[in-house]
Amino acid sequence: MGKSMEWNYLVEKALQAREFAYVPYSGFHVGAAVLTPDGEIFTGCNVENASYGAAICAERTAIVKAVSAGQNTITAIAIASDSEDLTFPCGICRQVIAEFAVNGIRLICANRNGDYKEYSMNDILPNAFTKDALIKA
Repeated sequence: MGKSMEWNYLVEKALQAREFAYVPYSGFHVGAAVLTPDGEIFTGCNVENASYGAAICAERTAIVKAVSAGQNTITAIAIASDSEDLTFPCGICRQVIAEFAVNGIRLICANRNGDYKEYSMNDILPNAFTKDALIKA
């Protein structure tokens, strides 16, 4: 499968995941789909909470599902919402993506119609703080 077909499929999975979003406060549905090195795809949606700080974004939901299934690295992530504009990950999600990203990870930011643009990790989080920055004892 070519990259554009692969990215189209990943965006489709993110759009499908968006339908399950629990968003009684914002009404803003977001879905995400992560791709692992072995080709497995994990999806997630945003889940809000009356205690706003307890909400979790779609990107982190998908990543946590992947990690809890034994997948510690992701090679691509697609993010889509109800917006006509491209949907980008928030700051916390960018940091979590950086934690599990393989070198060369692709971020596929889409809109509600499935139109997307591809970005690198450095495009959305230059000079990321990663585990490599930690001092090893």
